[in-house]
Amino acid sequence: MRDLKIGICGAGVLHTDAAIPDIDSCFRWASEARVFDYLDRTPRAGEVGLYKAASQKYALPIFSSGWYYTLGRDEALLERNLLIARECGAVNHNVQILEKNAAGAPVSNEDVVEIYLRAAEWGERLGVVPCFEVHINMWSEHFGRVGAVATAVEARAVPFNMTLDHSHVIFKIGNPKEQAVQGLDADVAAGRLVLDPYAPGSVCQQWIDAEYVRQMHARPAVPNNPLNIWARHPDGAFGRGVQYPFIEPRPGEWYEDWDEARLEPWKKVVRDLLEHHARSPHSRLSNISLEMIPFADYGGGVKYSILENNIACAQWIRTEWHRILVELGERDPVTSSASSRARTAECRPSPAPGHPR
Repeated sequence: MRDLKIGICGAGVLHTDAAIPDIDSCFRWASEARVFDYLDRTPRAGEVGLYKAASQKYALPIFSSGWYYTLGRDEALLERNLLIARECGAVNHNVQILEKNAAGAPVSNEDVVEIYLRAAEWGERLGVVPCFEVHINMWSEHFGRVGAVATAVEARAVPFNMTLDHSHVIFKIGNPKEQAVQGLDADVAAGRLVLDPYAPGSVCQQWIDAEYVRQMHARPAVPNNPLNIWARHPDGAFGRGVQYPFIEPRPGEWYEDWDEARLEPWKKVVRDLLEHHARSPHSRLSNISLEMIPFADYGGGVKYSILENNIACAQWIRTEWHRILVELGERDPVTSSASSRARTAECRPSPAPGHPR
């Protein structure tokens, strides 16, 4: 049976951004949810000891970490964060490379290849795998660049490891404004890049089949996802809308009508990745981090419980993974520490830890 850890990013362990829990509460709530194998987080300067203590106290490892970087300024920070990851026990480090470098110039594919190779060398020495993420506002927002960079990296006999956050793909479907970013619309219109996961040759399936995916960030989103009108950026623009509630919000918790069926394209990619991981002897997938979060482009200002949604989504992923393994004749996959105590939920889980209800 293939191992698969399911955890939660630290920023997702809260109900709303009206109240941010402290480090101890973050670990306690994640542990009490009884569905997560680990916490995904990079401690800030001076917090490493606090994180390690809380991790030990609640028997919840820091399996993965991550940060964002501006080339020409943050190379030393990336190397330092890989050191912090090792110190905390993380085996993966999620890497977001911003679209422009410190001089304000667009980052080229060659720039990304160069920093990937450097990061891979640092990570190999430390026992931490850098995973370059598909993400808005980053070099990879034009999804066609991912394959080009991966091909160049692997031509140097170095495996390309990525973090698949397909919410950034799904929310652009049927959204001309979002597809125009970085000129993605021209490649979509010409058929060189396929966003729809139900269509042959979809970009997510290409990444999965190529064995690039080392970890997944699971944040539900829907085609033409609504803007987040409850949060604005400093320039006054609404959040771009890369998050959709996984469970139906209660009255007053969200600003849109909720339709569960709209989540099916997002769910399909999760199922496709799980199916591939179960069947492919070459799969590199090690973990899935639940990543519904409170920032402007995601769930800033919302009234529904972000943690409650992350718990429900984690339970759904575990159910899908169990189903796939049973269909393949594998033994019961309930073996990991979190899996063995995971709750089976219907539409909505019982109240999330600390939820004021």
